This record gives sequence, C-alpha cells and structure tokens, in this order.
Amino acid sequence: MPSALIFLAEGAEEMETVITVDILRRGGLDVVIAGVNGVGPVVCSRDVKIVPDKGLKEALAAGPYDVLVCPGGAKGAENLCKNSEVGKALKDQESRGGYLAAICAGPTAFLAHNIGKGKKITSYPSMADKLKGSYQYSEERVVVDGKLITSRGPGTCNEFALAIVEHVQGKEKANSLIKPMLINL
Repeated sequence: MPSALIFLAEGAEEMETVITVDILRRGGLDVVIAGVNGVGPVVCSRDVKIVPDKGLKEALAAGPYDVLVCPGGAKGAENLCKNSEVGKALKDQESRGGYLAAICAGPTAFLAHNIGKGKKITSYPSMADKLKGSYQYSEERVVVDGKLITSRGPGTCNEFALAIVEHVQGKEKANSLIKPMLINL
C-alpha cells in the first residue's frame, strides 16, 4: 500500500493537516501523522489538538514513504524549518526520488532545508517574497513540478490532497473521490 508521512508541529494549520490526512486515506494511502516533538497532543494554529500516530523518530524508522507532507500554519512551518530531523527526511526523500508536498507556509521548510531549488512552486501569498528568489513562483492553486507538489492554503486543501492521490495512486483513483465528497472543482 502506498504511504505518506505528514509532519505535525506545534502551530500547524489544522485544516491543512486533517483534510490532507483524510483525503489521502480515502485515496488508499497508509498515512502516518508524525509528531515532530513526540507522541503527545499537538496544539495547532486555532487551538485544535491533534494526537500524532507516532513520534517523528519512530515514524521515520518505519519509512521510506511515497510522499512526505508539510502542512502550513506560520508557527508550524517555522517549527519544520528549524528541525534538523525534518530537514534530513526531506533531503533523503528528494535524493531517492520520492514525492514531497507542502501547503500554505509549508514550502518555507523546503527553502530552509534546500529542497527543490529552482522548481516551480506556490504557497500562501504572504510567503511569496521569501520564496521567489529561490523558486519559480506561481499563484496557481496547486503546482506540481516533477516530484514537488505545493498549494496555497486552507481553501485549496481538497485540490492539494487530490493532486497527491493522483500522483501516487493515479488519476482514476483521485477522480473517484470527488463525487462522494461533494467537491466542486
């Protein structure tokens, strides 16, 4: 079964985390929510608490994964940027040709850890100036450049997660999820 690891750090955007997890699981991926600081509940950007499936070290030891996902949330993304284990995981994933996905402020973790420089990406609008010098910046809702998948923010979560499913499981599988979830694309 294809697999995904979603990094979960204090201050992560809860919609971007939960919607992505849900759609990936509906799409047939085995998803692990990896707590960057262990297995305790993580307080997200709007004070929603999410309990990770595993701590980061344990989750990474169970890899590799088909895709690694960085949710946004300004503080959550900042915590991903500062974490050397996250950086190593992203670099290893890029080196082995696996998918890397980030939404909202999440692409700043790519910048912080020197991932995908020069590729086409998008992000939350307030992150654009940080990213423009190192990437080909786009304002499209979802951008796919090779194995890099990025998106804008909470309102683009459905499209983002469906793009991941499409690239890991195929277009037919992604399309089969749209009607039952009443998604209007």
